[in-house]
Amino acid sequence: MRVATGLSVLVLGAGGIGHAVVTNLETGIDRIDPFKDMKNRPRAGNGMNLLLVGTDGRDKITEDEKQKYRLGGAPCHCTDTVMLVHLSADKERASVVSLPRDSFAEIPAHRDQTSGKEHAAHPVKLNAAYAEGGPGLTVRTVEHMTGVKVDHYLEVDFTSFMTTVDTLGGVRICTARPMKDSYTGLDLAAGTHTLDGGQALQYVRSRHVDGAADLGRMQRQQKFLASLIKQATSSGVLLNPVKFREVASTMLKSVRADKGFGTQQMLDIGQAMRGFTAASSEFTSVPMGDVAYQVKGIGSTVKWDPKKSAQLFQALRDDKPLTVQKPKQAPARTVDVAPQRIRVQVYNGTPKDGLGGTVDTALHATGFDTTRAPLTDGQRALKHTLIMYDPRWDRSAKTLAAALPGVELRAVKGQGPTMKVIAGADYSKVARVRAEEPDRGRFGAVTGDEVVCP
Repeated sequence: MRVATGLSVLVLGAGGIGHAVVTNLETGIDRIDPFKDMKNRPRAGNGMNLLLVGTDGRDKITEDEKQKYRLGGAPCHCTDTVMLVHLSADKERASVVSLPRDSFAEIPAHRDQTSGKEHAAHPVKLNAAYAEGGPGLTVRTVEHMTGVKVDHYLEVDFTSFMTTVDTLGGVRICTARPMKDSYTGLDLAAGTHTLDGGQALQYVRSRHVDGAADLGRMQRQQKFLASLIKQATSSGVLLNPVKFREVASTMLKSVRADKGFGTQQMLDIGQAMRGFTAASSEFTSVPMGDVAYQVKGIGSTVKWDPKKSAQLFQALRDDKPLTVQKPKQAPARTVDVAPQRIRVQVYNGTPKDGLGGTVDTALHATGFDTTRAPLTDGQRALKHTLIMYDPRWDRSAKTLAAALPGVELRAVKGQGPTMKVIAGADYSKVARVRAEEPDRGRFGAVTGDEVVCP
C-alpha cells in the first residue's frame, strides 16, 4: 500500500511538473539492481509492468505513534504488500493486481546473498522471498509464478505512508457499516470520513474487520488507492510545483527503485497519463483456490486458482483490460446490502393508475428483486411512501430506504424477508444505490470510480 501510494503521486505528477523538478527529486532515490544476472525470463509483452513492494519497516515511527496506531513488535524484514501494476501500451489504463503476501510460492534456486550458499528451489510464502534474497529473488519469484516480465521495481518503506497522506490533506473513505479492529485500533462509524495518515494506516492494515481477513484487507487497500488517485488528480496538487515537491520529497525519502527507472521514464508516464482519473484504473487480486492450503514446515498458505490466475496473467501479457466497459451512470449511494439480495413487493397506495407498476419498474432497474406484479393497497389515500419490514431484516430495509428518499419506515414483526413498499402521493423517483463491494466480474476486477465515495 505504501508503494502504491507513493507511485500514484510520482507517476501522475511527473508530466505536469517538468523535467527540472523531477530530475532533482530523482537524484534522491536509492538505486538497486534487482535484475542482475537474471536468465530465462518471461517474454516481454505490450505495455509496462511494475512490481511494487512495501516492506515492513518502522524504524522512523515514534514511540507515541507506535502506541497510538498499534505498531508494536519487530519488523519481519519481508514484504508487507506486493502489487503488480500493468500500464497499457496506449497509456490509458493501469491494472493493479494484489498478490497475497501469504501466497504459496516456490522460490527458484539461488545463492544466499549473505553466506554465498547455494539453495535449491523450495516452497515458501511469497513474502519470505524478500527475506531470503531481497529484491532480486522477489522479482524472480513473481515472474516464475505469473509468467509476466517485470520491467521496473519500486520499493517503499512502511514509515513514509502517514506523512505522505497528511501532505496530501488526507483521503476520503466511505463505509456503509461500522468498521472496528482491536488489533490496529481502527474505529470508524458508518458514513464518510477523511482519514489522516495515522487513520489511513490503520485502515489499510486492518484484517480483523470481518471474516474476509487478507482478502478484505486487499480490497480496502485497493479502495484506498482509488480514493487517493481521485484526491491527487482532483485537488490540483499535481499541477502545483511547490505542493508536488513537498509530497514527492516526503515519499522519496524511503523509496528504492531499479537503475532503469529514472527521470525520462517518470516524464514519459506522466505525460501520457495527464488525463488519468480513478476511472482509468482497475483493481483486482489474484483468483484464489485454497485459502488455507497447508504446507509442512510453512503452515497455512494461500494457493492460487491455477486456471483463473493463468487467464488473468495472460490478459496482462496481452495488454487486455480486466474489467468490462459499462455504460456511464449517475453516482450511486453506497449501501450495506446489495439490492439484488432484497425481495420487494410494491403496492399502489394512491388513486393514481399505474403508480405501482412505475415504482416496481424503477426499483427493478436499480437492481432490487421485485415481484414484477404490483398490487393495490386498500388505503388508496396514502400521502407518504411507506416501507414495511421485519426488524430481523433491518439492514435490507435501510438499503431500500436509501433508494426511496424521504420514505417512512415501519417495523412489522413476523413479516418475513420480503419488503413491502406502499407508494404514496409524494413518490417522485428511485435513487441509484450500490453495495459497498460492487460486482467484480470475470477477474474479480473493478474500476477505481466504482469504489470511491460518490
